[in-house]
Amino acid sequence: MAIRSDQGIVLRGYPFGESHRVVVILSPNNGKLRTVAKGVRKTKSRFGGRLEPLTHVDLILYEGRNLDTITAVSIINAFPDLRNDLDCVLAAATMVEIVDAVVQEDEASQRMFLLLQRGLTVLDHGPPHPDLVTSFLLKAAAIIGVAPALDSCAGCGTTGTLRRFSFAAGGSLCESCRTPGSYLLREGLVPYLATVASAELHVLPESDPAFSNEALGVTKRFMEYHLERQIDSLAMLND
Repeated sequence: MAIRSDQGIVLRGYPFGESHRVVVILSPNNGKLRTVAKGVRKTKSRFGGRLEPLTHVDLILYEGRNLDTITAVSIINAFPDLRNDLDCVLAAATMVEIVDAVVQEDEASQRMFLLLQRGLTVLDHGPPHPDLVTSFLLKAAAIIGVAPALDSCAGCGTTGTLRRFSFAAGGSLCESCRTPGSYLLREGLVPYLATVASAELHVLPESDPAFSNEALGVTKRFMEYHLERQIDSLAMLND
């Protein structure tokens, strides 16, 4: 048993006992943390609103056998402006859902932490770019090692006109490598996806309405295939 310091972004929380709450936090050094905030559900809790989801916090933790207990917390960045825009909140919810699904406990997650931090920072500075969530999902896929092939054929590695796409095969395919169940995409969509995947979140190129929704749809289905689960928050984002 020991006291240690850490930092992270609050992903979610749920009740624990009569007045406590389990707070799930993404730490860059320790992956997903499941911590206990004792008495946080009481009116006079000393933690106040400092452990709300989407908050970057500094923590003092008392190490326990199963769950660490939060003994002190201070806010590094609450991303206050994104909370005032429903589209930003929904985009942030998708980012958090993906991170929560892929990050493991007790495994350093520096790249995923930085990706989420950048995503929330971009959302805190204005309405979401139409391709922001698509770009975030593709970058998250790259971090966990399942990024779709977009610049060359996933089967043979050739470049050129790539219009077929297969979730199982790992991305775009040439006509020679097409497999049963692969999809014929609109011409130009694969290069559009490649551009969105490689661009930084804060400087995404101007979106093309003809491709933006389709790009998100393909990326969503690709991620759901490899995660073997639905991305529930995206259903609300698309409503």
